[in-house]
Amino acid sequence: MSASTQTYDMVIIGGGIHGAGIAQAGAAAGYSVLVIEKSALAHGTSSKSSKLIHGGLRYLETAQMKLVFECLSERTLLLKLAPKLVRLEPFYIPIYKHTKRRPWEIRTGLRMYSALGKFRKDARFESVPKEDWANLDGLSCENLQAVFRYNDGATDDAELTKSVMQSAKSLGAELVMPAEFVSADVEDESNLVHYSVSGSMRTCRARLLVNAAGPWANIILEKVNPTPTKRDFDLVAGTHIVFDAPPPRGIYYVEAPQDQRAVFVMPWKGKTMIGTTEKIFTGNPSNLLPTSEEESYLCEVAAHYFPQFATYKRADIDSSFAGLRVLPHASGKAFSRPRETTFHIDKKVAPRIATIYGGKLTAFRITAEKFVTKFAKKLPRRARKAKTSNLKLTPVKS
Repeated sequence: MSASTQTYDMVIIGGGIHGAGIAQAGAAAGYSVLVIEKSALAHGTSSKSSKLIHGGLRYLETAQMKLVFECLSERTLLLKLAPKLVRLEPFYIPIYKHTKRRPWEIRTGLRMYSALGKFRKDARFESVPKEDWANLDGLSCENLQAVFRYNDGATDDAELTKSVMQSAKSLGAELVMPAEFVSADVEDESNLVHYSVSGSMRTCRARLLVNAAGPWANIILEKVNPTPTKRDFDLVAGTHIVFDAPPPRGIYYVEAPQDQRAVFVMPWKGKTMIGTTEKIFTGNPSNLLPTSEEESYLCEVAAHYFPQFATYKRADIDSSFAGLRVLPHASGKAFSRPRETTFHIDKKVAPRIATIYGGKLTAFRITAEKFVTKFAKKLPRRARKAKTSNLKLTPVKS
């Protein structure tokens, strides 16, 4: 068989954290894998997150217990597998007189969080004594009633994605980048995939075509003949800003005074990062940029809690970025919507094309394992090479 018509067990569109994760899980299971990435690894959402490997404390408020337990378990595993990429950081939750959630509510939530974390050392919390408040990176003490401290994970999301892809490649997965997916023709036993590399058209076959394009997922499905059904979803834009200011020694989990949203103030590469916002986005994902309103909103949050930022305005922002989350289509605030990942397949029109909607950075590995297990029946039996739960992740040398 010529190289132009090579057949892969899995062809994955998208080199974000979920595309990389599925490539790693698929290659570990023994499948032949090709990843097609248009620009660069983690070019989209996977480099524009809040950089957290966390259990999702705030998801307890919407009773997403299973998700929190799963993310806490994955956080513990990633701390073991990727010690140079994932680290524990102290998180601080300050409670003020006018904060929406009272100290007893936060304490109850942290107790549940600790229990779901099986009371491991990294899942414990404590109250910060009042005499220590003056040492909290300049945090305003006016009307401050309580401060809670717990631990959660942080990472460089782009570097983690690159490391996972490196692991997948070491197991035999192939990566073609930059390469643009052009179209796919549905056939009985496979899909004929057409993609372009430096203007040159290439073709291969995929026993399973994996659409891991994130915010671009439905745009990808429009290029399939015949076109499969699509899931409705909302794109929620989140902006972060970075000030060239000394970084805090921990991550502050604060409540935006404008609308009571959760916002993080955290260290990032020797500077201070604040984010994120939450705004429905309806345009082309490729055109997303931070807005002046979002940047000003985050400046106000920083100034409200840290007096040293009172003089910082939009003009003082060192850099900013915006990413998109894929959430189920619904009315109301994005905060209350479920964060579980959805695997979608049109069994009648395109039974060998699977799309992944949503997902969390923290849970990428277990999500990928679930994906590969779910669709294994569509692929030939292969000899397993490894288990992702045992695969060490190391930084990629530049």
